[in-house]
Amino acid sequence: MAAEPPAVTNAWVRATPPGARTAAAYLTITSPAPGDRLVGAATPAAGAVEIHTHVAEGGVQRMVRLAELERPAGAAVRLEPGGLHLMLIDLAMPLEPGFRVPLSLRFAGAGHVVLEVPVVDARAGAPHAH
Repeated sequence: MAAEPPAVTNAWVRATPPGARTAAAYLTITSPAPGDRLVGAATPAAGAVEIHTHVAEGGVQRMVRLAELERPAGAAVRLEPGGLHLMLIDLAMPLEPGFRVPLSLRFAGAGHVVLEVPVVDARAGAPHAH
């Protein structure tokens, strides 16, 4: 039996300029189950989706791919600009504000959580839960 699915809130994808091959998705995951992990994601809008974080090395920030993301029970894990995020690679088309991107998150225990994520112009600010 699968674990109880996590709550996923504040999801958004950064709009891209024409010709861009990558985009970033951000969201907040809150899990009722201890020890479950985000182990993958997929969208028809991109050839691949990877879990990334930023690390500082020698005063330079760079992205690093993570194999999975731990979700402590009851704690919120925020994927946000400048930190953890989902990288959408090999985009099928430019992502314009107002579009919605289907995104499937795969958890080790809870299985799949499917979302329709709005594309947002980051200069206008990310959506917030109310």
